[in-house]
Amino acid sequence: MTDLDFDGFDHEAHLRDAFELARAAADRGDEPFGSVLVRDDTVVMTDSNRVNTESDIRRHPELHLAHRACNEYEPDERAELVMYTSTEPCPMCAGGIARAGFDGVVYSVGGDEIAAFQGTESATRASEILNGTRVVGPILNDEGRRIHDEFGW
Repeated sequence: MTDLDFDGFDHEAHLRDAFELARAAADRGDEPFGSVLVRDDTVVMTDSNRVNTESDIRRHPELHLAHRACNEYEPDERAELVMYTSTEPCPMCAGGIARAGFDGVVYSVGGDEIAAFQGTESATRASEILNGTRVVGPILNDEGRRIHDEFGW
């Protein structure tokens, strides 16, 4: 972790940006997941789930943002990025985030909650994979859960 002014970031505003992206994903036929990458409390990249519309199982927003960040930023710059995501990253995405070397991840809805929505077993938690990366959540949990309620898993 770096010496970012993490506590000074507008966590709620960034999560609400991720929520809008999650809603947009659901509106176009994808699952309701959205993420933003933030540097110095400013959004620098956004993405939403496109697994269905692009027929690509890798198009989770967290993994795609990690991929893009690795192409566009040097490692020391990636260490200053924080990902805000509507839902705790799955193990695949957490692995990509770990490789990208972000400072932290902030999420709204936990992986255990998504498993309950989907009627599946809870997967490995992101914090177990992101060892050494700041993981914060749930934040704005009721608001984030509402998106999944509306999706109707």
